[in-house]
Amino acid sequence: MSDLPINPLVLIGVGSSFAFSGLFYNLYQAKKEELRKLNEIPIFKPDQHLFKLLKSATRKRFQYIAVEGLVQPDGEPLASKFVPRSFGVVQKISEEEHWEYWNSLSKTWNSRKTNRTQTNHTVPFSLVAAGGYTSPGSRDDEVYVKVQNPLEATGLDLDRVHYRVRRAAEGGLSGAVLQGLSGERAVAKEESEEMLRVGATVTGFGELVLEADAGAGGRVMRLQAPQDGRPYILVATDYKSYLARHESSASMWKTLAVACGAVGTTVLAGTLYNLLKKHDDK
Repeated sequence: MSDLPINPLVLIGVGSSFAFSGLFYNLYQAKKEELRKLNEIPIFKPDQHLFKLLKSATRKRFQYIAVEGLVQPDGEPLASKFVPRSFGVVQKISEEEHWEYWNSLSKTWNSRKTNRTQTNHTVPFSLVAAGGYTSPGSRDDEVYVKVQNPLEATGLDLDRVHYRVRRAAEGGLSGAVLQGLSGERAVAKEESEEMLRVGATVTGFGELVLEADAGAGGRVMRLQAPQDGRPYILVATDYKSYLARHESSASMWKTLAVACGAVGTTVLAGTLYNLLKKHDDK
């Protein structure tokens, strides 16, 4: 090993730097391509302009567009289970118990999680333009976009409105505290609630169709999963922020690719310089 002109650890470090640089560059290229496709997607507000375009379109359908609007329930909204006067259209409640069991070999209590439950609720809702009405269908001339099957969409991050860890002494855990022969004991119960709140800004990517009865007085459009296989996406943010997040991610991968490449190049150049210097000294 000592006869090698270059330390093997240096070779491993240089190779790893270039490998990571290539990996990060590929991730950058993939994100860049994703950004290119995002920029090609037409973005609209749920207003009269969109309605007129859709009404004049072939088959009264846009295969894939983005719609940005405010969340409004079509009927009664969901009320938070834990937070007063907090309402939404999508609700996720999770509960999980923390238990400890006695390990006779190590003479310690080890923790585990069990009895995890999650319930999802949703009510029909629509996207409306800022400053629009408060109840879809309340006026014949209103324009709004109904969101179909929101739980089937990807990318929807809900706001956490409640989180609490209750100790076993507070009650509410399944079963009694088991000790002694069983060697188990309840420690705590973790509960959380997430919601898509009424009035939140949402951008949806999918297929837009005109409701069959829209000509009867309303201006009802429906956003649904695309039939051509492209992703059905709902994000709880405006379009510009969503785009900026992707641009930031692309910039991060590019920076990492350049940094790793620079490190590998610097180390390799320094190693070659030392080798040449030793050769000249001899």
